[in-house]
Amino acid sequence: MSAAPRKKGVFARPLAEYVLKQVDPLVAKKGFGEASLLMQWREIVGARIADICAPERLQWPARGRKPSPDKAQEPATLILRVEPGFSLEIQHMAPAIIDRINAHLGWRCVSRVTLRQQALAQRAAQTRPKMAPADPAARARAAEATEGVAEESLRAALVRLGERALTPRRSR
Repeated sequence: MSAAPRKKGVFARPLAEYVLKQVDPLVAKKGFGEASLLMQWREIVGARIADICAPERLQWPARGRKPSPDKAQEPATLILRVEPGFSLEIQHMAPAIIDRINAHLGWRCVSRVTLRQQALAQRAAQTRPKMAPADPAARARAAEATEGVAEESLRAALVRLGERALTPRRSR
């Protein structure tokens, strides 16, 4: 008995591939070449910095009508929206922020940072509903299921995931 032939070209793809393709043209209007800088801002600069500032746009220097092919593209200026009262702190952190962004993008994209004091929109973490406390029985079952995991940080993460997955949903 022979196995059925596999269908070619039918594979599951991460949703991010489709979303980023749709988002990239929208963020290009703000000077960003790709959406990853906006979408991964917290991972790029860290939670502490991301809580007090956000990228608004990349401002590229004007190019002549006939740019020289030998001349490299001049880096952009990143315009950051900063919570009022934190501009001085972000100004001192600007070199580190520039280094992190350029490392993420893989080239010297940003050379300067300009700050605009403006309150950030409601943060997702503040508007996210609080989760109900986990069921102790579910936590015990999750801990029992992860007994063979040697790395403590991985085991703790798996226990948290397991207790949420095993906790029965309550009707509202």
